[in-house]
Amino acid sequence: MTQTTDRTRLIRFAARASTALVTAAFVAGVAFGQAPPAEPKKKETSMPTAEKGGAKKDVAVIKTSMGTIVFELLPDVAPKMVDNFKDLAKSGFYNGTTFHRVINTFMIQGGDPNSKDSDPSNDGMGEGPRKMPAEFSTKYSHVRGIVSTARANDPNSGSCQFFIVVKDSTFLDNKYTVFGRVLEGMDVADAIANVPKDRNDRPLKNVTMDSVTIEQR
Repeated sequence: MTQTTDRTRLIRFAARASTALVTAAFVAGVAFGQAPPAEPKKKETSMPTAEKGGAKKDVAVIKTSMGTIVFELLPDVAPKMVDNFKDLAKSGFYNGTTFHRVINTFMIQGGDPNSKDSDPSNDGMGEGPRKMPAEFSTKYSHVRGIVSTARANDPNSGSCQFFIVVKDSTFLDNKYTVFGRVLEGMDVADAIANVPKDRNDRPLKNVTMDSVTIEQR
């Protein structure tokens, strides 16, 4: 056996030994709870990935005294309520209204024209120019981020008031008309839900909708 051959075999042996040690160390690390380094997380976007680059959709932009909430309108399941909301928003109907009823484990409700006055006792009883028929759908459930229509006892009494769900409330399904879902600003909705309030769940300090506009995104 030549000297060159011996050297080649030694190099190959050393390489195999080194690889075995690295493999053993990795396996031992996992066994003792040290997971391999995680891959960098992909940046989440506010809009669903499938909608990027597709046709633009109508969204409502609510600029409140505590921040901005943006929600997508859902005409595929509630075309009449969506049209009603858009008409009201474009007319300035919602500007100056408040979130007059907020429950931190449930939802925040607003859009009542009565909430613009200085009498809190009539908040929740105001209506818009039209009453809308119920448009129940099984496509969307009342989970966190859903925007739905407030109403009286009659399912067909929805008008202008709406609520944003801050905690899954599926018991509302097929009882209230879903017409939107939040894309941005759930942190704002959570903050509103947690403001100090009276025994009727009305914020002690008004949370005002400074403007409600319709945009395409």
